[in-house]
Amino acid sequence: MQRIKTFKTLTRAAAAASFLAVQAIICIGTVYWAVAETLRMEGMAAIVLAVIFAGPSAYLLMVVSRMAYEAETDPANQ
Repeated sequence: MQRIKTFKTLTRAAAAASFLAVQAIICIGTVYWAVAETLRMEGMAAIVLAVIFAGPSAYLLMVVSRMAYEAETDPANQ
């Protein structure tokens, strides 16, 4: 079966991806804040920790976007 790509399904995919991305950013930000405050990091140490968190965060956002696109354009879900 072929994926259904209409304006409606693509806007739904974008909305789902946006919702899930915001939830993921909130969770990642909370973990970052908890680690930084527990270890009392300031300045350069906090920036290094943020860089360490950036890679997995970007990957998670890509996975969430792909998952939302596949779920919304799947013919079985229509």
